[in-house]
Amino acid sequence: MRPRLRLSSRLRNGSRSRLRASAPRTSTRLGRRAALRILGGAVIGGASAGAMTVGCSGEDDVDVGELRLATGPAGAVYRRIGGGLAGLIADRFPDATVTTVPSRASTDNIRMLSRGDADLGLSSLDAVIGPDGRPPDGIAALCRLYDSYLHLVVLRDTPVWSVADLDGMRVSYGARNSGTEFTTHRLVDLAGVRVDAVRLDQAESAEALDSGDIHAAFSLTGIPTPAISELAAEREIRFVAMEEQAGALADAFPGPYIPATIPATVYEGVRATPTVAVPNVLLARSDLDDDVVRAVTETVFTRAGELTTDRPDAPAVPQAWQINVRTGISTGSIPLHPGAREWFRAQKR
Repeated sequence: MRPRLRLSSRLRNGSRSRLRASAPRTSTRLGRRAALRILGGAVIGGASAGAMTVGCSGEDDVDVGELRLATGPAGAVYRRIGGGLAGLIADRFPDATVTTVPSRASTDNIRMLSRGDADLGLSSLDAVIGPDGRPPDGIAALCRLYDSYLHLVVLRDTPVWSVADLDGMRVSYGARNSGTEFTTHRLVDLAGVRVDAVRLDQAESAEALDSGDIHAAFSLTGIPTPAISELAAEREIRFVAMEEQAGALADAFPGPYIPATIPATVYEGVRATPTVAVPNVLLARSDLDDDVVRAVTETVFTRAGELTTDRPDAPAVPQAWQINVRTGISTGSIPLHPGAREWFRAQKR
């Protein structure tokens, strides 16, 4: 009997741990130590002691205190890139405690921000825009980060060749309150398909596909995403084309949906597949201090390149290559936080 897929501990780890940088920093205030508390996510610490300290619009010190960054589930890019950004922020503010809070992703993160349970959070653009085209009260954008691609994953011999073929099938919609669930609901409703929907995060969806517990899985995520990469390395999989659905989403909900293609070079043995892409944004509570937001925004755009290579405590995050000032200001109908707006304006001077 074929052994069941076992995802790596980096994808499945849900434990809580605390990590403190142990080496003193060579900065203007000697002996400062960054505290980075990781709750259930990929453990990614700050940069090395010799890393450059990024200034904040001429201010050397910003009193941050504690920042909580809502990320995503096991096996998701949100978990990795959120942990990476938290490490960069912790390095920028050595006296602060920066906490990553694992979640079900977009919708869950928005709710945590609205409740005051997080200060920063990741979300897909479509999930944060309400029926009136605006985000919930009390939430603003720091920036656009990278684009997610909607994957519809099946094992190679599964008789699903189109979204219409999902009729009557058991399908994962992603974790409850995730961006995957939000976008998949819209897509399936527009397609008029009736499925047996289950809610599984990305790591759980990969395991369920491998064991035959589900026929297909949707996943709105950056490329490559860890759970799908590991599944592709163990099993023959393919993606179902969604070119028609991309057009339908863009027509029905103008703004956040972009026709796109998952390249053939991303996943082992998987052909290029047309689909839909959705930008991801970094959100903040509107009442978060302007100086803190300005400094965080600057840190994201001047340090994100450090995440594109392997670090001692975490693998590279390829999606960080997409983070740049030119596209970063494009947050759709979500207003920029005043602190972020000040930083972007300063780049044009």
